[in-house]
Amino acid sequence: MTENPGGPRGASPGDAATGSAAEPASTSTVVHLLRHGEVHNPQGVLYGRIPGFHLSEDGRLMAKAAAGFLAGRDVVALLSSPLDRAMETAAPLSAQFGLDVVVDERLIEPTNHFEGTMFGPGSGVLSNPAHWRYLYNPFRPSWGEPYGSIVARMLDVMAAAARTARGHEAVCVSHQLPIWTARRAAEGKPLWHNPARRQCALASVTSFTYTGDTITGVSYAEPAGGGRPQVSGA
Repeated sequence: MTENPGGPRGASPGDAATGSAAEPASTSTVVHLLRHGEVHNPQGVLYGRIPGFHLSEDGRLMAKAAAGFLAGRDVVALLSSPLDRAMETAAPLSAQFGLDVVVDERLIEPTNHFEGTMFGPGSGVLSNPAHWRYLYNPFRPSWGEPYGSIVARMLDVMAAAARTARGHEAVCVSHQLPIWTARRAAEGKPLWHNPARRQCALASVTSFTYTGDTITGVSYAEPAGGGRPQVSGA
C-alpha cells in the first residue's frame, strides 16, 4: 500500500504527471470508479467516515465479482479511499492485477452531520429540533460537504489517475455519493438530486472514458447484481 497518486510500476514521476511526449492527444484512457461492497452494519448506522466498518461476507463476494468483471482489462493503476470498506474492496483487484493500492484521500466519503446516527424512517432524527439547522438547503447540501467540493476533488483524482494510466485503465475505489456526483458533473447534470434515485449500486462500476484529458464517455455496470437496499452516503 502506498500513499497519494503515483505512476504505474516502472513509470517515472514525470510520465505520471504529463504522459509520454510521443502520445497523441486522442489517446484513450478509462478510469473506473468502483463503489465498495456491502458493509456489515446490522444496526443501520450512517457510518460515513467512522472507522471499523468492514465488508460483510456478501460484501467480500461483491468485491470479488467486481474484480472478475474487470479481469482481462488493461488496468495499470489502483487507487482507493482510505476507509476500511474501500480498501477491502480493492484487495481482490490488487491481487488480480499485481498492483499496490494507492490510498488517496480525495476518494473518501463526504462529511455528514448525521454520521453515527441511525438515520431513516422511525429513527426520530429529523424530528429532533437540534438537527433542523442542518436541513435548510438540500441543494448545497447544508448537512455535509458541498456537492461542488466533492466534484472538484473527484474530478481532480480521476484526472490524475487518467494521466498515470495514460493509454491504459485505472480503478478508483470510492463511495456512492462521490461517484454519483462525479457522474452527474461529467454528464452536465445538476449536482443536487434525490438520493433514492442514484444509479450506483454496491460494488457497481462507473467507467469514464478519456480522450486525451477530456471525458468523452460514461458507462455503468453492476457486476454483483442490483436490487440491494441503497445506503445514502455510503
